[in-house]
This record gives sequence, C-alpha cells and structure tokens, in this order.
Amino acid sequence: MTFSVGRWTMLVCLSRVFLFANFMTVAAAIPVLQQEWGISAASAGAVVSAFTVAYAVSLFVFAWASDHFGAKRMVQVSAVASALSSLLFGLFARDWGSALVLYALIGLSQGGIYTPLIMLFSERAASGRRGAAMGWLIASTSVGYAFSLALTGACLSLADYQTAFLLAGIVPGIGSVILLALLRESENTIHPRQAGHGILEALWRARETRLLTAGYVFHSWELLGAWAWMPALLAAAFALSGQDLGFASGQSALLIAGMHLLGAGASFSMGGLSDRLGRRTVLVGVAAIATAISFSLGWLVTAPLVILATLAMLQSVSSIADSPVLTVALTETTEPGVLGQVLAVRALLGFGAGAVAPIAAGGVLDFARGQDFSLPVSWGLTFSLLALGGLLATFAALRLRRVY
Repeated sequence: MTFSVGRWTMLVCLSRVFLFANFMTVAAAIPVLQQEWGISAASAGAVVSAFTVAYAVSLFVFAWASDHFGAKRMVQVSAVASALSSLLFGLFARDWGSALVLYALIGLSQGGIYTPLIMLFSERAASGRRGAAMGWLIASTSVGYAFSLALTGACLSLADYQTAFLLAGIVPGIGSVILLALLRESENTIHPRQAGHGILEALWRARETRLLTAGYVFHSWELLGAWAWMPALLAAAFALSGQDLGFASGQSALLIAGMHLLGAGASFSMGGLSDRLGRRTVLVGVAAIATAISFSLGWLVTAPLVILATLAMLQSVSSIADSPVLTVALTETTEPGVLGQVLAVRALLGFGAGAVAPIAAGGVLDFARGQDFSLPVSWGLTFSLLALGGLLATFAALRLRRVY
C-alpha cells in the first residue's frame, strides 16, 4: 500500500511512540528501585547511564552504517532488535545487575530508529518544509517518552515495578511491526560520496557544522540529565505532602508524561517556526529559556507543587524545543554522502554527554545528602550542574551566522 508523504510521516511517528515505550521506564521508577533493591542514587542513575551509553554507541553504529548500507536497511534491523531486546528486559530485569545489562541491550538496539530515520525524512521532505518534518519526528520521540512515563506511572500507582517492566517490554513489538510494514515500499538509497568530502572535512572544517554539533552535545547534557532526575525531583515534592513513595513516584511519572506531550507540541512548532524565522533565532531563544529555568528549578523543590510543576513543565518544553532545529540545520550544512557519519559522531558525543550527566547529577545529590544539606540546596546543586550544558548550548547558538 502506498501512502502520501504526510500520512507516511504520521504513521512512522506512531510506530516510534510504541518503540519508545521503555525509554523512560527506569527513570520513572528510580525512587521505587532504590527502595526495592537497596541502591544509592548514583547506582540508580548508572542504570539509566548504561542505557544511554549503549544508545550513544548504537546511534553511532547505525548512522555510520547508513552511509554504506542504506538508511532503510538500518531502520529495519534496529526495529527487529528493539522488539526482541525489549521483551528480554520485560521478562528478566528483576535486580540491579540484570536491569543494568538488559537495559543497556535495549539501548544498543534502538539507534536505528532515530538517526537513519533522520536521513529518510531529509530525503523525503522539501527544504522549505524540512523543519516541520523534523519537528514531527522529534515530537514523536517526546510522545513516546510521555507514553513510557504514563505506562510506568500507572503501573507504579496501581501495581509494581515488575508489571511496569513487563508492559514496557511487550509494547515495542507493536511499533516494530508497524514500522516494518511502512518501509516495505521505500527505497534503500546509498548516496555517493564526493572526493575530498569525508568526515573530517564535513565536521571539523565547517564552522556551522562544528557549532551545531557542539550545541547538540551541551543540549544533550542538560536534556538527558533532567529527564533522568526530573521524576525523582517531583516524586520528592509529592512525598513532602505525605504520600506513599510508590504512589508519589507514579504521580510524578504521570505528570512528566504530560510534560513530554507538551514537549512534542514544542518540537513540532519550533521546527516549523525555524522554517520562517531562521534556525539561529529559534536556537538562541529556546536554549536561553531552558537554561534559566534549569538553574532555578531544584532550589524550589519545597515550593508549592503548582509552582514547581509549572516550572518543570516549562523546562521540559523549552529544553526539547531546539532538538528538531539542531537536527534539520545539520542536514542543511552537510553533504548527503557523509550525513550518516556526521550524525554518528554527533550522536556519540551528544548521548555520551547525556550518559555522564545522570551519574554526575546523582553523585552531586549523594554528596549533598551526605553533607546533610537541605532538600532545596541538594536539588538546587543537582539541577544547576545540568544547567551548565544549557548555558554552553546558548553560547554555541549565538556564534552561528546571523543569516542562518
């Protein structure tokens, strides 16, 4: 069956929502897992970091391979591997060691449903609509995260973490079937590479590409670190009202699920807005807003919940809004024959930084607690560390050409 570009795009995005059903499962369950498994904040963050490191490697490998074997083929391999590894996690992750290994295995399999799809979207979308198309792709990621949080939050509130892991392990198989069906009639294009246009020329000798890559790395530190620890921050705020830890964690996950849905809207709208106002203008604006909120968020953990939740929502929206703009801008500054390699290097650096961020933030939180710092100081220092990434991302965006 042949679909229009718009319908194909929407169905691909739907498949990604299901495939990302387990992306936020562990982060949402951190307070419960710490209690059930008797582990520290840094150890809990390490499970998320193991996934993120593996995901960074996966993004690199699948993106690099797309230049040589075709983006479509890499998406297909990744979709099947994601379904199988997710099922293993859902069935067998029942302690810290098994979760660490199996969650990392999911990360190793998922890279092909992101960077190679960027290449497919870039091939199908006209230049004047590429920002909007990339907005849809990034928005589907946010919806997938929201779905993962909502699924986990509901299970933690009504059942236990084992149920959450099991459901999050089964659902990606649905997304895999949908995506494989949609790709059946797509061409597997392998772009020729021009002589003298390798990865070094594309990345290090092109100022705009270099700045966009650096901006993505700093953006990933702030974004992925906040994603790992925002559920625990809000769970702490809920627990201050005397709620049970499992219920508080569940309510926190459901609240953040709503934030990711708003983030999906921001991704779509900012991608389209950058088609009209320019990439640099949008990047500077949203990065500056996200940074300001990240610096203030943790210090307000004891503030009225409505204030904290509002700021957390604004941080979630603004920190994801520059993702499609950074991505579409990179596709416009890079030759198609080496786009996969540039995306591979960017992903490895970006998600590598994002993998370190949860551990670093967890270490700060453990240190602050060990020093008997107050709750606002402990969480304030934690999120201020993450906000440094946003500050550097803002600086990188400011250095882009004004006409860009």
